[in-house]
Amino acid sequence: MQNISQLKRGLSVRHIRFMALGSAIGTGLFYGSAEAIKAAGPAVLLAYAIGGAAVFMVMRALGEMAVHRSEPGSFSYYATHYLGPLAGFLTGWTYVFEMLVVCLADVTAFGIYMKLWFPHVDQWIWVLSIVFFIGAINLCNVKVFGEMEFWLSIIKVTAIIAMIVGGFAIMMYGFGQESGHVTGLSNLWEHGGFMPNGIAGVIASFTVVMFAFGGIEVIGITASEAKNPEKSIPRAINAVPFRILLFYVLTLFVLMCIYPWNQVGQNGSPFVQIFSSLGIDSAANILNVVVITAAISAINSDIFGAGRMMYGMAQEKQAPAAFTQLTKNGVPWITVLVMSGVLLLGVVLNYFLPGKIFGIIASIATFATVWVWLMILLSQYMMRRRMPAEEAKQLKFPVPLWPIAPTLTIAFMAFVIAVLGYFPNTRIALYVGIVWIVLLTISYYLWVKKPSHS
Repeated sequence: MQNISQLKRGLSVRHIRFMALGSAIGTGLFYGSAEAIKAAGPAVLLAYAIGGAAVFMVMRALGEMAVHRSEPGSFSYYATHYLGPLAGFLTGWTYVFEMLVVCLADVTAFGIYMKLWFPHVDQWIWVLSIVFFIGAINLCNVKVFGEMEFWLSIIKVTAIIAMIVGGFAIMMYGFGQESGHVTGLSNLWEHGGFMPNGIAGVIASFTVVMFAFGGIEVIGITASEAKNPEKSIPRAINAVPFRILLFYVLTLFVLMCIYPWNQVGQNGSPFVQIFSSLGIDSAANILNVVVITAAISAINSDIFGAGRMMYGMAQEKQAPAAFTQLTKNGVPWITVLVMSGVLLLGVVLNYFLPGKIFGIIASIATFATVWVWLMILLSQYMMRRRMPAEEAKQLKFPVPLWPIAPTLTIAFMAFVIAVLGYFPNTRIALYVGIVWIVLLTISYYLWVKKPSHS
C-alpha cells in the first residue's frame, strides 16, 4: 500500500556503503582508541580483529533478514516478528537510545577537538552549535543527506589512508628520531611486551572496541530506502570486514609502531598528537579538520538511523503515531526534532562534566550497541529455526557457517555485556542498561500492550 507517509528510496549503493562507514569510523577510532590502547597495549590489535569478526557476523545475520524482507525499522521489525513484540519494542528503543548516546559522545568529542583552535571557548558552546547544524541537514531530502554523508566519509577515508602511508614513511625513513623515541615494529613489544596488561587488558579493551563499531548496523535500516536492496545491501555488508581491517587494525598498527603505546595521550585525538610531536604543525590542523568531519558525519548518520527507527516503530504502533509524519521530501521530521532536542542534553552535560563525560557515555553506548546486536543475532537464529529447509536453501544472502558461527557470536556478545559489569569503571553502563531495559519493559506493558478487549 503506497501512501503519502512512505519513505523515499533515494539511497544508492555508494550512499549506503559510506553511511555505514560514516557511522563506524567516528569518535570510536579517532578518540576512543586511546582508551582501548591504554587498556590492552599493542594487543588491542587482537581485540579489534576479534571484535571486527563478531560485528561481521552481526551484519551478515542482519543482511540475511534484510534481503529476505526489507522493512522500515529493520531489526526492531525482525525482533517483533521472530522474538515477539516486547523484544521488538526493546530492540527498537534501545537502538534509538544507542544512537542518542553515541551522538552525545560524538558531540562531546567535537567540543574537545575545537579546543585545539579555540582553547578559551567553553566546550558546551561548540556542542550547541553542532546540534543545530546537523538537525537542519537531517530535515533535507534523503538524497541531500546521502550526498553529504558520502563526501564527509570520503574526507575521513582519504585522511586515514594518507595517515597510514605517512606512518609507513616515518617508519622507513626514520623521521621522529629527534623526538626522542625509536620508531618501528619494535615499539609493539619493547614497552612491557605485546600484551603488557595480560589477557585481562585485552578483555577490558572490548568495552571501547565494541563502542567503536557501534552504528554500523545502520546498513539494515537503509534497506527500506535503498534503490535495490537485494544488490546494494550484500555489497555494502561484504565490504565491512575489509574496511574494518584496513581502517582500524592497520591504522592502530601504524600508530603504535611510530609511537610507544604508553605515550598515546589523552589530549584530543591520538592521531593529531603524532603529527604534532613530529613537528608537522599544519598536519595537526589538517587532521583536526578530519576528526571534526568524522564526528559530524557520525552524528549525521546516527540521527538518520534513530529517526528512521522511530518511524518504523510508529508504523508498528510501538512509538507515538506522530513519528510517522513526513515532510514533502519524505523525511520523518518529528523524529529529527526529538533527536536534536535530546542532544541539547549533551550541551548541559558538557557544561557540568566536561572532563568525565566521554568515558561514561562510551561505556553506556557499548551496552546499548551490544544489546541491539544480540537481538539481531537472536532474531536471525529464530527465523532460521522456523524456516522450512527448502525456503532456507533459497535465501539469497545466507549467513556463513550456520549454525556454529552465529551461536559463537551470540555467546561473545553476552560475554561483552558481562565484561561491562566486571570492571569498576564501566559498571555504571551495566546498571544504566539494566534500568533502561526494566523501564522500557514497564512502559511496554503500560502503553503498548493494550488489553485484548479494547
